[in-house]
Amino acid sequence: MTEQQANNFNSAEIKEAEKTDSTILNKIQVILSEKRTALSVMRTGIAILVLPLSVMSLLIATSKSYEALTVLHLLIPLGILNLALVVLSVYLIIHSIIRIRFYDRLLYKLKQKNSAFSEFIP
Repeated sequence: MTEQQANNFNSAEIKEAEKTDSTILNKIQVILSEKRTALSVMRTGIAILVLPLSVMSLLIATSKSYEALTVLHLLIPLGILNLALVVLSVYLIIHSIIRIRFYDRLLYKLKQKNSAFSEFIP
């Protein structure tokens, strides 16, 4: 093998290694952005959960100003709406926790396969 062929072979190996490293870094970036999205979904779920709790606290605090039986036609739909918001928020929180754990497992697998990137992967 001539020196020129050896240089071409080495440069091809280097280009392939750089391409692989670039691909791995891109995968890490995508996984971390998906994890960030799951965290924002969890934040939204927590914010939605606060709304029914605030409404119920307000109703309890002002319960001396009204009789429950006279405004029952308003309290029942409000209770159903609050229940729906609680169910939605619990779903969002649980779904985002599952997704975050999934992305953590993917990052762990990448970390195990590529020890060179282990110091950069959280």
